Amino acid sequence: MTDPHAIQPSELDQLPDRDPEETAEWQASLDAVAKAAGPHRAAYLMRRTLERAEGNGIALPKLLETDYVNTIPTAAEPGLPGDPELETRITAWNRWNAAAMVTRGSKYGVGGHIATFASAAWLYETGFNHFFKGKEADGSGDQLYIQGHASPGIYARAFLDGRLNEDHLDNFRRESGGNGLPSYPHPRRLPWLWEFPTVSMGLGPLSAIYQARFNRYLTARGIKDVSQSHVWAFLGDGEMDEPESTAALALASREGLDNLTFVINCNLQRLDGPVRANFKIVQELEAQFRGAGWNVVKTLWGSAWDELFQLDTTGALVRRLREVPDAQVQTYQTRDAAYIRQDFFGADPALVEMAKLLSDDKILECFHFSRGGHEARKVYAAYKAAVEFKGAPTVILAQTVKGNTLGEGFASKNANHQMKKLTVDEFKTMRDLLELPISDSQFVDGVVPYGHPGADSPEVRYLQERRAALGGPAPARRVHPLAPLPAPAEKAFASFDKGSGSQNVATTMAFVRLIKDLVRDKETGKRWVPIVPDEARTFGMESLFPSLGIYSPKGQTYEPVDRDQLMYYKEAKNGQILNEGITEAGSMADFIAASTAYSTHGEAMIPFYIFYSMFGWQRTADQMWQLGDQLGRGFLVGATAGRTTLTGEGLQHADGHSPVIAATNPASLTYDPAFAYEVATIVKDGLRRMYGEAAPGEDPNVFYYLTVYNEPLPQPAKPAGLGIDEGIVKGLYRFNTAESAGVEVAAANAPRIQLLGSGTAIHWTLKAQRLLAEEWGVAADVWSATSWTELRRDALEADAALLRGEERVPYVRQALHGAEGPVLAVSDYMRQVPDQIAQWVEQDWSSLGADGFGLSDTRDAARRHFGVDAESIVVAALAQLARRGEVKATSVKEARERYGL
Repeated sequence: MTDPHAIQPSELDQLPDRDPEETAEWQASLDAVAKAAGPHRAAYLMRRTLERAEGNGIALPKLLETDYVNTIPTAAEPGLPGDPELETRITAWNRWNAAAMVTRGSKYGVGGHIATFASAAWLYETGFNHFFKGKEADGSGDQLYIQGHASPGIYARAFLDGRLNEDHLDNFRRESGGNGLPSYPHPRRLPWLWEFPTVSMGLGPLSAIYQARFNRYLTARGIKDVSQSHVWAFLGDGEMDEPESTAALALASREGLDNLTFVINCNLQRLDGPVRANFKIVQELEAQFRGAGWNVVKTLWGSAWDELFQLDTTGALVRRLREVPDAQVQTYQTRDAAYIRQDFFGADPALVEMAKLLSDDKILECFHFSRGGHEARKVYAAYKAAVEFKGAPTVILAQTVKGNTLGEGFASKNANHQMKKLTVDEFKTMRDLLELPISDSQFVDGVVPYGHPGADSPEVRYLQERRAALGGPAPARRVHPLAPLPAPAEKAFASFDKGSGSQNVATTMAFVRLIKDLVRDKETGKRWVPIVPDEARTFGMESLFPSLGIYSPKGQTYEPVDRDQLMYYKEAKNGQILNEGITEAGSMADFIAASTAYSTHGEAMIPFYIFYSMFGWQRTADQMWQLGDQLGRGFLVGATAGRTTLTGEGLQHADGHSPVIAATNPASLTYDPAFAYEVATIVKDGLRRMYGEAAPGEDPNVFYYLTVYNEPLPQPAKPAGLGIDEGIVKGLYRFNTAESAGVEVAAANAPRIQLLGSGTAIHWTLKAQRLLAEEWGVAADVWSATSWTELRRDALEADAALLRGEERVPYVRQALHGAEGPVLAVSDYMRQVPDQIAQWVEQDWSSLGADGFGLSDTRDAARRHFGVDAESIVVAALAQLARRGEVKATSVKEARERYGL
């Protein structure tokens, strides 16, 4: 039978051999070793030879997996600095209080997680004691992405160093009283402590990569030197199954982000059971990361294993460790020594002999407790290797036991992620194991006490001294007192007020023209961060390439094919544009990093991320929620918006619902502007609110979502009169009346209707206004609804005020007060978008929208299909008036027939 892995003759033809004799000698040597010492010895020699070649820079395919042992051998481990005994006591107190906090909270039924921090305690404590730089360190300190389920351990440490008290801990997951702690890292809920929300699995790793990349961007552009900042992301091995977790690994290695370290807590368990029951997750992750170009450090076994590895003269132990699946390793952690002797050591005669030299206690010590992630010296060695490695990011694969130190009822049990409390007896056993000075008498009425050695104890003094040496407390979020950014010159915005005359201009192009002017501003221009996912030419942004440059850490090492053109493709080390390729998730991660730079780095940046509206919120709404949690600021721009404006693309490109999704995010101010001057007014107000002087009661920690269209249409001049800007920002203003529009209505007492349109739909509404007057004798006033969502939120706030006994009239009711006739609202989105405000409109209400899936056709045909074109608006308006007895019922039928509906 042919060996499928052997080099076939056709391959040899492609690889000419300059010295076949030498090749044959090497092959014969390998055959001889395999015959004399066995295939395992031959494989060992080959791996070592390939490692030497890799170390010498010889170009060979990298080994994707190494043996299932620690990358850093014991003999090469650096000494552990500081006071290991004090660090052990500090970690013991933190373990105790983390478990006590969740257990005490269980009586309220609010949940919590104990086992995650129990497994990862030393991964955090070693970093806090020796590596994680605080905000007073060089640059901006380090950025820490804490694994969400480990939050009780972080709170416990903050309690020990005096940043939290017992009242805080007793309000874990009970925030409504004003002194509580959020369940997970939520900056919006605890903004002085948490920087980065991480519990939506997979977003932490993705964000950490782009944060490290954005740090390089800030330094390269001369905004701020943050080259000393290091990004640490703490992840779970089960979390790595999320596609976002590994989506940007190649970016990190391609750009050499050695300012980034992933620490993956490999406790081999996910929420319901083993991560890889029949396989080995550590080996799988190693291959994945090494294949992507990362430096991999495995920290698997504790010092108790040293004796076993020294006895392994044949390699049988290493082979056995490699072949045992993870679920069986988990089983070993819960079984007695006899079982392990039979199942693990009994699989190989050499291991049987080794086991005879080991006591039962030694076997249990190794298989139950001794993991690399549980020993400060092992973790320190891995972290030191990571921060000293240059040229690539590092991932540390640290093996732990989930539920470590919590007792036999917790450790490695499949259900431990959902186990929320320990019994009093289990706590007492844990106390004895951790050697904590907590007496039985302190368990009053069966309530587990919190433990604290005292504010002036050696433990607390040591903890605070270490943090002071590293630049202050961590984690910590700081908002530096920044001066408001100066407003750009009024000329940039006012240029849209006069309209486009005879020229047809799409609102997408109007936005891009506005940005081109704003990035030229001497004061704030450099702070704009244009982000685009490989669609710049679609949105007419290619003119920004040569003027701003596309950021690349390598600059431009080639001559672009379009170098002789005015708008050529220009990359630069200090480029301003972030062109991410085809990745909405990566672009959104960029946006989050840029939009929170005011806090992370004390530098206000103004990101705008422009994308196909269909592929923004629909794909990455989870990241928008993360953005809101992280208090990000900036402009999201959904281009080629609407269900009927993107001709020919069809169902998967026709966005009729992004404003609905955006409306669910409390931090998103969602606008659907119809005209260029509206775009300019909204952007101007956004810059004021987020980066300038916010008005009293305004939260600057918001972001704007603007939908813009690719349909070239006449852009009218801004109407004269007071309150236009206010109406644009608040969401509604009267664009014209039947009289001011110049349409003639025959009867002096003609029936009247109010037409509300948003976005591109206002153009069909204006045509309907004319048809209603000229063909049906109906006077229509046209209103521009720039934001249905902001109108709704204002109305909800008015309702809430009424419950408090305050009299307040919603803005939409104020604006429409006294307007004659019924209201008909029209949108290029599903009817649910305008219907948001229906209950607050005093007039009779009706709406039209593009409900259902999109389709490929011309714009006119698509609008007729959905019943939102001008003629459909006319019929709907007549039907509404007919129900009120203001036009003849026969007019509706006549109109349907006339327009072919």
